[in-house]
Amino acid sequence: MDLKRVTGALHVDDADLSSSVFNNANLSSSSFNQIAFSGVTFNDSNMTGLFINDVNLSGSRIQNANLSGLAIADCNLAGATIDGVQVTDLLAAYRRQSGT
Repeated sequence: MDLKRVTGALHVDDADLSSSVFNNANLSSSSFNQIAFSGVTFNDSNMTGLFINDVNLSGSRIQNANLSGLAIADCNLAGATIDGVQVTDLLAAYRRQSGT
């Protein structure tokens, strides 16, 4: 199915859209609930103001991204790395140094 130059809100329920391609699409203010994004790739995308809640990002990779102002809270960081360094080790070193 091809949708081109569509404007207005699109409501999709109980759909299998696997292997779909979205190019030059504005999905601002959209909501994705109970979505399977396994194996999805986001390239050259503006995700400013993105809110991610109650998601499984295990095995995922963020590369060449602007993460300035990114806030991470109440997350399981076991095995997570930044530039090859375990995040839990970074946090432990920070807490030792700052005394918190």
